[in-house]
Amino acid sequence: MKRSTAVLVAVLTVVTAALAGFGTWWFTRAQEPTPPQISVYSNGQLASTGPYMYCNVLNLDQCLLTETRGTLTVDGRHPVQLSVDETIGRAPWQLLRLYDNPADSTGNIYPPNSTLAVTVPTMDAQRGPLRGLVVQLLTLVVDTSTGEQFAVPHAEWAVGTRWNQPSQD
Repeated sequence: MKRSTAVLVAVLTVVTAALAGFGTWWFTRAQEPTPPQISVYSNGQLASTGPYMYCNVLNLDQCLLTETRGTLTVDGRHPVQLSVDETIGRAPWQLLRLYDNPADSTGNIYPPNSTLAVTVPTMDAQRGPLRGLVVQLLTLVVDTSTGEQFAVPHAEWAVGTRWNQPSQD
Protein backbone atom coordinates (compact mmCIF):
# COMPACT_ATOMS: atom_id res chain seq x y z
CA MET A 1 0.00 0.00 0.00
CA LYS A 2 2.83 2.39 0.76
CA ARG A 3 4.36 1.76 -2.65
CA SER A 4 1.12 2.58 -4.48
CA THR A 5 0.79 5.81 -2.47
CA ALA A 6 4.35 6.84 -3.41
CA VAL A 7 3.67 6.11 -7.09
CA LEU A 8 0.43 8.11 -6.95
CA VAL A 9 2.22 11.09 -5.34
CA ALA A 10 5.00 10.93 -7.96
CA VAL A 11 2.47 10.80 -10.82
CA LEU A 12 0.49 13.72 -9.38
CA THR A 13 3.71 15.75 -8.98
CA VAL A 14 4.73 15.15 -12.60
CA VAL A 15 1.24 15.98 -13.90
CA THR A 16 1.10 19.17 -11.78
CA ALA A 17 4.53 20.30 -13.02
CA ALA A 18 3.55 19.60 -16.63
CA LEU A 19 0.31 21.58 -16.25
CA ALA A 20 2.15 24.50 -14.64
CA GLY A 21 4.70 24.55 -17.47
CA PHE A 22 1.99 24.37 -20.12
CA GLY A 23 -0.03 27.11 -18.40
CA THR A 24 3.00 29.41 -18.25
CA TRP A 25 3.72 28.84 -21.94
CA TRP A 26 0.06 29.34 -22.87
CA PHE A 27 -0.30 32.70 -21.12
CA THR A 28 3.06 34.12 -22.28
CA ARG A 29 3.25 32.76 -25.84
CA ALA A 30 1.68 35.77 -27.54
CA GLN A 31 3.56 38.44 -25.61
CA GLU A 32 6.21 40.25 -27.62
CA PRO A 33 9.36 41.18 -25.77
CA THR A 34 9.24 44.86 -24.91
CA PRO A 35 11.94 47.02 -26.48
CA PRO A 36 14.45 48.60 -24.11
CA GLN A 37 13.96 52.10 -22.71
CA ILE A 38 16.16 55.03 -21.82
CA SER A 39 15.75 57.38 -18.85
CA VAL A 40 16.81 60.99 -18.39
CA TYR A 41 16.96 62.91 -15.12
CA SER A 42 17.62 66.55 -14.27
CA ASN A 43 16.84 68.70 -11.25
CA GLY A 44 14.29 66.30 -9.73
CA GLN A 45 12.57 65.51 -13.03
CA LEU A 46 12.65 61.99 -14.51
CA ALA A 47 11.46 60.87 -17.93
CA SER A 48 11.62 57.42 -19.53
CA THR A 49 10.85 56.62 -23.11
CA GLY A 50 10.67 53.68 -25.45
CA PRO A 51 12.18 53.65 -28.91
CA TYR A 52 11.26 56.10 -31.64
CA MET A 53 12.30 53.40 -34.13
CA TYR A 54 13.25 49.77 -33.50
CA CYS A 55 14.29 47.54 -36.44
CA ASN A 56 15.14 43.88 -36.85
CA VAL A 57 18.95 43.73 -37.09
CA LEU A 58 18.81 40.93 -39.66
CA ASN A 59 16.29 42.77 -41.85
CA LEU A 60 16.46 46.55 -41.52
CA ASP A 61 13.23 46.83 -43.52
CA GLN A 62 11.27 45.30 -40.61
CA CYS A 63 10.89 48.23 -38.24
CA LEU A 64 8.58 49.26 -35.46
CA LEU A 65 8.16 53.02 -35.92
CA THR A 66 6.43 54.38 -32.82
CA GLU A 67 7.72 57.96 -33.13
CA THR A 68 7.70 58.04 -29.32
CA ARG A 69 9.69 60.92 -27.85
CA GLY A 70 10.37 61.77 -24.26
CA THR A 71 10.45 65.30 -22.89
CA LEU A 72 12.49 66.60 -19.97
CA THR A 73 12.29 70.01 -18.33
CA VAL A 74 15.80 71.43 -17.86
CA ASP A 75 17.60 74.59 -16.79
CA GLY A 76 21.11 75.94 -17.31
CA ARG A 77 22.41 74.92 -13.87
CA HIS A 78 21.60 71.19 -13.69
CA PRO A 79 23.03 68.62 -16.14
CA VAL A 80 21.03 65.80 -17.68
CA GLN A 81 21.82 62.30 -16.48
CA LEU A 82 21.08 59.76 -19.22
CA SER A 83 20.70 56.05 -18.41
CA VAL A 84 20.39 53.33 -21.04
CA ASP A 85 18.98 49.84 -20.61
CA GLU A 86 21.49 46.97 -20.30
CA THR A 87 20.35 45.71 -23.71
CA ILE A 88 21.55 48.97 -25.25
CA GLY A 89 24.76 49.04 -23.19
CA ARG A 90 25.79 45.56 -24.34
CA ALA A 91 26.11 46.84 -27.91
CA PRO A 92 27.96 49.77 -29.45
CA TRP A 93 25.70 52.77 -29.05
CA GLN A 94 25.81 56.40 -30.06
CA LEU A 95 24.67 59.49 -28.18
CA LEU A 96 23.82 62.55 -30.26
CA ARG A 97 23.50 65.91 -28.49
CA LEU A 98 21.29 68.37 -30.39
CA TYR A 99 21.58 72.15 -30.08
CA ASP A 100 19.79 75.18 -31.62
CA ASN A 101 21.81 74.95 -34.83
CA PRO A 102 21.55 71.41 -36.32
CA ALA A 103 25.08 71.83 -37.72
CA ASP A 104 26.34 72.11 -34.13
CA SER A 105 25.08 68.65 -33.16
CA THR A 106 27.73 66.39 -31.71
CA GLY A 107 27.96 62.72 -30.86
CA ASN A 108 29.90 60.06 -29.03
CA ILE A 109 30.06 56.35 -29.72
CA TYR A 110 30.33 54.09 -26.67
CA PRO A 111 31.84 50.60 -27.06
CA PRO A 112 29.90 47.53 -25.88
CA ASN A 113 29.73 47.07 -22.09
CA SER A 114 31.52 50.38 -21.45
CA THR A 115 28.81 52.47 -19.76
CA LEU A 116 25.11 52.59 -18.97
CA ALA A 117 25.02 56.26 -17.88
CA VAL A 118 26.27 59.59 -19.21
CA THR A 119 26.06 63.11 -17.76
CA VAL A 120 25.38 65.85 -20.32
CA PRO A 121 25.60 69.59 -19.53
CA THR A 122 22.51 71.52 -20.60
CA MET A 123 24.59 74.50 -21.79
CA ASP A 124 27.59 74.35 -24.12
CA ALA A 125 29.84 77.41 -24.40
CA GLN A 126 30.09 77.16 -28.22
CA ARG A 127 26.80 75.47 -29.12
CA GLY A 128 24.34 77.06 -26.71
CA PRO A 129 21.40 75.33 -24.99
CA LEU A 130 20.82 71.60 -25.33
CA ARG A 131 17.61 70.93 -27.29
CA GLY A 132 17.55 67.15 -27.28
CA LEU A 133 19.30 63.81 -26.99
CA VAL A 134 19.19 60.86 -29.37
CA VAL A 135 20.47 57.38 -28.51
CA GLN A 136 21.11 55.02 -31.42
CA LEU A 137 22.09 51.37 -31.74
CA LEU A 138 24.29 51.02 -34.78
CA THR A 139 24.64 48.21 -37.32
CA LEU A 140 27.41 47.89 -39.89
CA VAL A 141 26.05 47.53 -43.41
CA VAL A 142 27.82 47.05 -46.74
CA ASP A 143 26.94 48.90 -49.91
CA THR A 144 26.90 45.98 -52.36
CA SER A 145 27.67 48.23 -55.35
CA THR A 146 30.81 49.81 -53.85
CA GLY A 147 31.78 47.38 -51.07
CA GLU A 148 31.90 50.32 -48.65
CA GLN A 149 30.98 49.63 -45.00
CA PHE A 150 29.17 52.18 -42.87
CA ALA A 151 27.09 52.29 -39.69
CA VAL A 152 23.35 52.92 -39.74
CA PRO A 153 21.01 53.04 -36.75
CA HIS A 154 18.69 50.08 -36.32
CA ALA A 155 17.15 51.51 -33.15
CA GLU A 156 16.70 55.06 -31.91
CA TRP A 157 15.40 56.79 -28.77
CA ALA A 158 14.71 60.55 -28.65
CA VAL A 159 14.29 63.03 -25.81
CA GLY A 160 13.55 66.71 -26.27
CA THR A 161 14.26 69.37 -23.67
CA ARG A 162 11.80 71.94 -22.45
CA TRP A 163 13.57 74.88 -20.86
CA ASN A 164 12.29 75.94 -17.46
CA GLN A 165 11.37 79.61 -17.55
CA PRO A 166 12.31 81.61 -14.44
CA SER A 167 9.28 82.71 -12.47
CA GLN A 168 8.24 86.34 -12.84
CA ASP A 169 8.22 87.77 -9.32
